[in-house]
Amino acid sequence: MNGLSNTSLGLQDTKTIHNAWKSRMHKFIQSPLPWRKINRQETDEASLLGESLEALLSRKRGQSAFRDFLKSEFCEENLDFWLACEDFKSYDSQEELTRKAASIYEEFIEADSPKQVNIDFYTREIISQCLQQPSPSCFVVAQRKIYSLMENGSFPRFIQSEQYKVLFDATSKPRGPGKHRKALKIKSTGDLMQHDSKPIILQSELYLLHKD
Repeated sequence: MNGLSNTSLGLQDTKTIHNAWKSRMHKFIQSPLPWRKINRQETDEASLLGESLEALLSRKRGQSAFRDFLKSEFCEENLDFWLACEDFKSYDSQEELTRKAASIYEEFIEADSPKQVNIDFYTREIISQCLQQPSPSCFVVAQRKIYSLMENGSFPRFIQSEQYKVLFDATSKPRGPGKHRKALKIKSTGDLMQHDSKPIILQSELYLLHKD
């Protein structure tokens, strides 16, 4: 009699644990999953990259894709100049500013320079006069003019380009859920196979799931 009673209790305990596990799994599956939040963030980032030139240039991958596009239009020097000006603002010592200013002038501003940007004569003269004692704002006017050229000319065409499509797809591509789902499937299948014969293992797995 005691043996039958113990068996009944054991089966009842197993059924209780199994029902609790199923309830917990249902709540877990229905709850917002971390990788879904990540995917939404990635999609939002991809959309933001196409909203403005400022947002695009704030990301390394955006800079790279935009430069590839500019290169196809033979005007990548505009972005190179803009980035060089951004870097120039980070220098502190006068010696560094003087050295870097001369380098930028020779590469982008000087007549017949290898990457000469399209700025007017007046702006070019202002920069030339600043070279003796350059300040962090030495190239600000020229940088704004080049930024405007990219923003109003190149950027709208970039949004329609293949380079932007590739960037958007790469940025919004989901990462991780496949592995998570596979792992979850294996784990739950293993537990279901074990619940009749090894209720203690099932109880342990349920505890770990609750703990996570």
